[in-house]
Amino acid sequence: MRHLFHLWVYLETTPLLGLTATLAIYSLAAAIARRLRFHPLANPVLMAIVLLALIVEVGHIPYAVYFQGAQYVHFLLGPATVALAVPMYANLRRIHAAARAILPAILAGSLASAVSAMLIARAFAAPRLVVLSLAPKSVTTPIAMGIAEAIGGQPSLAAVFVLLTGLTASVLMLPLLRWARISDWRAIGLAAGTAGHGLATSQILLRSETAGAFGGLAIGLNGIITALIVPLLARLLAGG
Repeated sequence: MRHLFHLWVYLETTPLLGLTATLAIYSLAAAIARRLRFHPLANPVLMAIVLLALIVEVGHIPYAVYFQGAQYVHFLLGPATVALAVPMYANLRRIHAAARAILPAILAGSLASAVSAMLIARAFAAPRLVVLSLAPKSVTTPIAMGIAEAIGGQPSLAAVFVLLTGLTASVLMLPLLRWARISDWRAIGLAAGTAGHGLATSQILLRSETAGAFGGLAIGLNGIITALIVPLLARLLAGG
């Protein structure tokens, strides 16, 4: 225990605290998820966020101090998303065979995601800033923040909505698809990438490379489509 205490004191004074805590907690959460056979409620990302929040709160660690180390993991968000191109390349034949159905499916999903979020927010009398920040919630974080800023939303708020959307999709996606009797991994992958961006796709990739390939494709196409349609929807649905 003495050695652990000295290690903690040392880490608190260096950027390694955030990096070490993030990697260690996520490894623990992933081990728990494997032990529970990847039950939808045992989402490693969700468990890691809760555990890290508790550590930061109980340890009275300023978020700026934590992020000095966690920023290195944050930087890898972009390369991790690009790495989804690997299963896409391995499944080019399947993607080509389903090409005619892919674009209409993602277009419908992009529209449904943005329109439903904005209409529900308006129905609950949410401020215009919240409505605009919600619109790009189903695309990956960097794209969502850029879209939100361009249409008058709050980028940091959009990032929070993106995270919540991805976690919700990761937890509820498979049970809902089973209930709907959808078992085609291509359709499951498209649903994961369109509705839950990288978080949901990374979870589904653990079960099927084909689903991961279609999810990666959906992330890219959904980002492009959302960037094109959301400015128009903002004028029509966000109110004055």
